[in-house]
Amino acid sequence: MTHPPLAERLRPRTLDDYIGQTHLTGPDSIVRRMIDTGQVSSFILWGPPGVGKTTLARIIANTVKAPFHTLSAVHSGVKEVREVLERCRAEAGSIFNQSRPILFIDEIHRFNKSQQDSLLGAVESGTVTLIGATTENPSFEVIRPLLSRAQVYTLRPLDEAELNQLLERALTKDAMLAERKVEVKETTALFRFAGGDGRKLLNILDLLERSTPQGETITVTDKIVTERLQENPAAYDKNGEMHYDIISAFIKSIRGSDPDAAIYWLARMIAGGEDPKFIARRLVILASEDIGLANPQAMVVANATFDVLHKIGWPEGRIPLAECVVYLATSPKSNSAYMAINKALALVEKTGNLPVPLHLRNAPTSLMKEMGYGHDYKYAHDFKDNFVKQQFMPDALGHQSFWQPGANPSEARMAELQNRRWASPAADGDKAP
Repeated sequence: MTHPPLAERLRPRTLDDYIGQTHLTGPDSIVRRMIDTGQVSSFILWGPPGVGKTTLARIIANTVKAPFHTLSAVHSGVKEVREVLERCRAEAGSIFNQSRPILFIDEIHRFNKSQQDSLLGAVESGTVTLIGATTENPSFEVIRPLLSRAQVYTLRPLDEAELNQLLERALTKDAMLAERKVEVKETTALFRFAGGDGRKLLNILDLLERSTPQGETITVTDKIVTERLQENPAAYDKNGEMHYDIISAFIKSIRGSDPDAAIYWLARMIAGGEDPKFIARRLVILASEDIGLANPQAMVVANATFDVLHKIGWPEGRIPLAECVVYLATSPKSNSAYMAINKALALVEKTGNLPVPLHLRNAPTSLMKEMGYGHDYKYAHDFKDNFVKQQFMPDALGHQSFWQPGANPSEARMAELQNRRWASPAADGDKAP
């Protein structure tokens, strides 16, 4: 008898059993409020595989008792979309349904423009509540009219504590594992191979259970996990997720300044039929996150590569991709801008919506001017070297430092210029002649 995979057997049925994504599902969170009020609006769940996108959509539908329909963007065309929307219209008009039908579309990023266009009317009229799931950045792959009608919620990889919670649940709640003797001695390799993906963790446990003869103890150690996965390279990746392991190796090779390894992983993706646009987008992100101000030209090269792919297509597009990969891998590296925005976001989350200082506010009306908006603002171009000292942060913060220049010539020059500007006595307010 064939049993469902462990991940399916353990799929949560209620929000209280759901692990992770507390920013969306915790007390007073947006999803929790939707469920409590029964008012579910359209949204798109964006996150990596195995973090609970499909499960969360099913929990919402079950809890609010809404008719639930699913489409896979891989297997559905405009015809299938129209058919399911017709069923949703009939259900929405039924006196027996108190909640709008929910249409869940997995991998919505794979829908083309016409397929996405076919959803607009039903979403706009409220005939259906759309819940989309995607591993791709919606701003690249979802048309603007649809994005304007659906909020985007980001799901995060499961952290170690959440993976451990999932492991404990599998060992204590799954009927099949409960019949076996299981000893968990080490979890480092298990969690590392899972990589924040709950489904992958459960698939690894599934593999260990099936590869251990009945009557023997299922032992979880770093050595055993590594050996079993090497013997069964696709066993924990049967949902096509090896693609994420390879893109991870690809990005880390470029970040680590190894052009040969980066080209190898690029070749693996090309040979495997990876979408070239997916690769190009990752290169644009990497150029900003990992090279950044150490070589601002990297962003130009990566963006040009993305553009060239659209112009020349495939297979010739592999050549500019390879050129870009070698350029980025051999470029100096800096994540100072990435770190700066993360620090600033953390402070914003902590301090909230602090008021803009009066002298920095816009003053389009006479009333605003009378209230002091824009008063005492110093226009930089009126001063020597186009710079004058003044306060730009909210009053409650004073001066905060987010950007720390990286150890490279480009940022050293930027830091030197900044230090010279702010240290100069001439920058205290004397206007340029």
